[in-house]
Amino acid sequence: MHRIAWLFLVLCTFCATTSSIWAGDDDIAIAIVYDTSGSMSAPVKDSQGKLVPKFSIGNRAVENIVAQLEKFAATSPKKLQVGLYTFSLQGGKEAVPVGPFAPAKIRDWLASYKAPNGGTPLGNATAEAAQGLAKIKAGARHVLVITDGENTVGPPPEQKIAAINKEGMKTGNIIAFHFVAFDVNASVFAAIKKEGATLLSAADEKQLNERLTFVLEDKILLEKE
Repeated sequence: MHRIAWLFLVLCTFCATTSSIWAGDDDIAIAIVYDTSGSMSAPVKDSQGKLVPKFSIGNRAVENIVAQLEKFAATSPKKLQVGLYTFSLQGGKEAVPVGPFAPAKIRDWLASYKAPNGGTPLGNATAEAAQGLAKIKAGARHVLVITDGENTVGPPPEQKIAAINKEGMKTGNIIAFHFVAFDVNASVFAAIKKEGATLLSAADEKQLNERLTFVLEDKILLEKE
């Protein structure tokens, strides 16, 4: 009896720790890449027209994403697998691992985030977010990037996306990429558009929220062409 109980406990532990890997085929997996480089401390207009640090607006934008995903999760039969990635030295940092949508974990990270710093390893961070999605069993996989500047550390994002797209064609694990260029000319990222990525620009808080809502509703959750 003791052995049976032990095996049951091991099985339960295994299932709990691999729940994200054994997600459903209809799930939607999303990895948010949030630019935490030093340039995000520069000021830009908020929704009231006042100049505030970009990361303050970015934090609110991520919170708005979470709120929209909560509304979707409350009514849709599809389950969400969501993760949050930030910048760290040469690449990305898994702030919240991709797994069953856990709004509290993302909000806890936002509450603990103090200030941006460092360079912009956009290509590497985007690739690491894609790697996190590759582990997930899902019907659709999306990387959503919020950034205010071009790549300054490591390979550029278009190079990484091209390689990921090539691998996806072999394995069938296709990943869609969506970039919102915040307070930076979108032409800086023209090369990623050639790789099939969605590319939008936002000059202030109002536009940032509008662009993110469009990407979420039309490109990710409803998957309109």
